[in-house]
Amino acid sequence: VLNSRDTNKYINPSFIQPRSNSTRFTMSAEEVAKAFVEHFYKTFDSNVEALAGLYSPQSMLTFEGNQVAGAEQIIGKLRGVGPVKHEIKSMDLQPSQSATAIVIFVTGSIKIGGDNPLHFCEMFQLVGTGPGAYYVHNDIFRLNYGL
Repeated sequence: VLNSRDTNKYINPSFIQPRSNSTRFTMSAEEVAKAFVEHFYKTFDSNVEALAGLYSPQSMLTFEGNQVAGAEQIIGKLRGVGPVKHEIKSMDLQPSQSATAIVIFVTGSIKIGGDNPLHFCEMFQLVGTGPGAYYVHNDIFRLNYGL
């Protein structure tokens, strides 16, 4: 079991910023989700290696039906996609099993290597490890063909 002390070295909460007049993290689940989605896809499009801090050894990615676990294997899988450009169309979220977890569902289009855009959907479960600190516990990605 990963405790929060061990987890924090894997978290890159740089996408979470406190409100301008506050030193505390008082973001709503929706604000966290929006900030995460913007950060995740901007970073994926420009420097996939920088996403490693968002995953932990417990994290799991299912990419087009293939499962990998742990930050290193996940980044290796994402790196293998090649150069990409995402355009986000929608984002939905729900609270998860605890007050510190959020489920996020994203739809959009992705250009892989400059080819024509393909529709995709992706689901994330973010799990909090402390005030304003989250990691991606689950990530499921699918291309949507024939739309």
